[in-house]
Amino acid sequence: MLVEMYESQQLIPSCRGSIYQAQPLADLTWMRVGGPAEWFFQPKDIADLSNFLRQLDSDVPVFVMGVGSNIIVRDGGIKGVVIRLGRSFAGIEFKDGLIRVGASVLLARLAKSACELGHDLAFLRTIPGTVGGAVRMNAGCYGSYVADVFQELVYVSRKGCITQLTSDEVGFGYRSSKIPEGAVIVEAVFKCPKGDPLELQARMESQLRLRSQTQPKKSRTAGSTFKNPAGFSSTGKADDSHELKAWKLIDDAGMRGVKLGSAAVSDLHPNFLINLGDANATQIEKLGERIREKVFQTHGIMLKWEIIIVGAARKEANIASQ
Repeated sequence: MLVEMYESQQLIPSCRGSIYQAQPLADLTWMRVGGPAEWFFQPKDIADLSNFLRQLDSDVPVFVMGVGSNIIVRDGGIKGVVIRLGRSFAGIEFKDGLIRVGASVLLARLAKSACELGHDLAFLRTIPGTVGGAVRMNAGCYGSYVADVFQELVYVSRKGCITQLTSDEVGFGYRSSKIPEGAVIVEAVFKCPKGDPLELQARMESQLRLRSQTQPKKSRTAGSTFKNPAGFSSTGKADDSHELKAWKLIDDAGMRGVKLGSAAVSDLHPNFLINLGDANATQIEKLGERIREKVFQTHGIMLKWEIIIVGAARKEANIASQ
């Protein structure tokens, strides 16, 4: 069970949603590794989230978790409060050429829903994760990015204030944004090109086939491990250069297929780390760091993690199991 990290449970405010102590997180991540959350909060609605954060002691750390598709939770777990948005943040509304989407909506669902009405968000179809995470990280592939279709967002600040940001204020970059630390994105608005639903559907199916052929889709993975030093995603076009793509640097460094215990570099796509069965977070992170060192030795380039690594190593965390 969880060893108390704070002197009083009174530091954790009451709420209308659900809150759990010592919540296991491994089964909530695609890698299936990691320790528990000290507190795990699923707000009932925006007002509940705002009220909770407003009352939460400022010394208690907060981490926002989507569907766990691009994170590694370290074996010691996460201190403070992990927030995960549920069904009440999963609405999709089409109105006046705009798409208003809840932050917990899966990108695949959004892409398919938009396609049916002739809105081109096809590039999102193969990206794992939710709208909130995609906006924060400016997700993209095939030469398109969230920034290309983004209009505005609503977030709840660490102090519980409900705030709106426009595209200019978000400050998008490659796999990044300037959304404030601790902000919980609850809603985003997109405006995208129109397209023929049948053509869009065909394009998404083609992208899914390509993904199945080139990425370890059925493995326990967290998606692309490292950012491309080139500063842009693969475009899928014939003239796309791969010289400064992470996968090419890793491959040239001889790391394709390398293993550390049950953690492995994918044979199919070397920019994917996979859990072969019983790997722990420490093994996966160490293998990733070994890749970074090898690429630096070979190419003089230090790769940057695209996967979010969060939590404490087991020996550092004040968490114990019994």
